[in-house]
Parts: sequence; C-alpha cells; structure tokens
Amino acid sequence: MDLALLRTFVTVHRAGSFTRAAALLGLSQPAVTSQIRTLERQLGKPLFLRQARGVTPTTIGDELAHKVAPHLDALVEIAESCPDDESSPTTLHLAGPPEFTAERALPALAELAGTSRGFALRASFGASEEVLEGLAAGHHDLAISTVRPRGALFSATALCDEEHVLVAAPRWAERLDPDALRLKGAPALQDLPVIDVHESLPFVSRYWASVFDARPATPATVVAPDLRAVLACASAGAGLAVLPRYLCAPALDRGAVVALYDPVVPPLRTYFLVVRTGTLALPTVARAHEELLRAAASWG
Repeated sequence: MDLALLRTFVTVHRAGSFTRAAALLGLSQPAVTSQIRTLERQLGKPLFLRQARGVTPTTIGDELAHKVAPHLDALVEIAESCPDDESSPTTLHLAGPPEFTAERALPALAELAGTSRGFALRASFGASEEVLEGLAAGHHDLAISTVRPRGALFSATALCDEEHVLVAAPRWAERLDPDALRLKGAPALQDLPVIDVHESLPFVSRYWASVFDARPATPATVVAPDLRAVLACASAGAGLAVLPRYLCAPALDRGAVVALYDPVVPPLRTYFLVVRTGTLALPTVARAHEELLRAAASWG
C-alpha cells in the first residue's frame, strides 16, 4: 500500500476536511480527493462519509487510522531528527497574541533558538481565531490561544492562567471613594475615562461582568490595539484599564499605576498551547512545547 496515500488519509482523518488536509499537505483539493478514492478502491470499502461541512470517518476509516497513524508519525519523527544538513536547525513557527507571546513565550524559548542543538524561531502575532486558522492551514507549528479548540485536528494543553487587574494612574485613584466603590461597584467608576484594545471594550467588559455583574456604562476614551500601549496610556493618566497582572506588575511596583479594586475572586483567562494532532512526535515541536510548559510553572 502506498505510504503517500496513507499519509493523505491520516491527514484527512485528523483534519475532518479535504480542504484543510489539502492545505496541510500542500496539495490541491482534487488531488486529495483523488488519493482518498484510490485508497478506497484498493481497500474495497469507503473510508469517509461526505457531509455538508467536511467528512466523517466510517468505522473502517477509524480502524485504519488507529492502526497506521502511530507508524506514520514515527516515520516523520525519524525524518525530522535526521536532517540533511545538520548545521541548519529546524525552524519552529510560533503564533499567539502579541503581548503574551512577546513578554512570556519568546523569552522562554530564546535559549533553545539558535543553539547548536536548537532551532530557528519565527513568530507571528494574532487573535486566537486567526492563529488557530493558521495552525490548521500549516502556517504555524505551535499556537498560543485563549480559546480551547474543538475537534480532532488539534491537541490543546492548558498553559497558564492570567489574572486581570483594574488599574489607573494614582491621580484617578485619589478621586475615588473606596467605600462607594465597595458598595456601589461599577457605578462608582462611571466618571473615569476608559482605555481598551477595541471599541467593544473586551477586557473591561469581561471584568465588569465577572466582578460587578454589570456592563460598562462608559465608551472608550482611548483605543489602542496592543495591551502594552494600553498600559502606557493608563500610566500617563488617560483613564482606567483592565490589564494582565504579568504585564502591569512592574508599573504597579513602581507606582506608575495602582489597582483600583481588589475583588475576592479576580477574573482569570486561560491560555492554551495548541498543536496539530500528531505533531508532538516532531522533536522541534516537542521541545518547544515542553519548554513552554516548564516555564509556565514559574509564571504564577
């Protein structure tokens, strides 16, 4: 049986779609369809049921994938670990949200990148939906997402939790009555300008809903699509903002911003480390995955 046909079959089985599989394999969709039909003719049995969106494996298809996938992954691992040019490290393509990737993930991988036993590193920034689409299409090897993906195409591992803090420059904190804030909650903050990454106030809205069981009553005064810019504006006195603690901790320590509220249960957001199913068999992906999980243990 042709290994190329089996490789295409396993990719379709994991992707759940001829279109996604074609993107991952660098083939046209008709070529993938033709290869699956050839394999089905050789076996004399259907392997997939065509649906309106994607495909579903038959019982025979599931059994075949269970038998052959581990062996194909092992072959890929052998090929990956024996490059033609040992002086050229394998390249790892990492994608994730700009601030977390820049402040947390890239420094954690810096020691591995470029060493004689390491790999070259390429980073891309984007929202969770965008980086997961890129991972599915084969543009990235490893993705950091705030959304846990569903389906057999991906394998996701919880990486760390991110605590959100309501902050502002000290001059705004001095205008607030702590008792009023404790008793009234969100209404006590309605006179303060608001800073966020988007007009929809994603960070402020999530905090308001979690802590105050309310919606923000004030539109954004400043919108900047990067949390580091939001922090800079808050430090300069432009208004209140909701920021990850890891990002604003240095500013809190030096007094550039202060925490306006200390909820009993602070809002958390979970980051997930996501790979395409089966690719943890690749040494470069496995090393980066392991290193990020090890580093995350100290981020709390």
